Amino acid sequence: MDACPTSSRCGIEGVLEAYHRSLRSVQLYGPTNFAPVVNHVARSAAAVLDGSQYFVLLIITDGVISDMAQTKEAIVNAAKLPMSIIIVGVGQAEFDGKGGLGVRG
Repeated sequence: MDACPTSSRCGIEGVLEAYHRSLRSVQLYGPTNFAPVVNHVARSAAAVLDGSQYFVLLIITDGVISDMAQTKEAIVNAAKLPMSIIIVGVGQAEFDGKGGLGVRG
């Protein structure tokens, strides 16, 4: 979900608003595939390499990554782009699988 559909700069307030809005309309279930969304944001970041924009991908998940190999590849491919990726695990799921992404617990 785009936190700022009408503006490229919305701040933390916009992120929180989008999160709360999405809770009313999104059903969480597996599989949990991150590679497609990482690749989508990476394409947007690759289109703006002049330093005028920086992208932050915040993924809030309640499940273990189902496409770990593809996600790692997507992150490596995006590493030189103007973007950061933050993955937050919520709920009772076992999140040890994220250790392969350099996540600190």
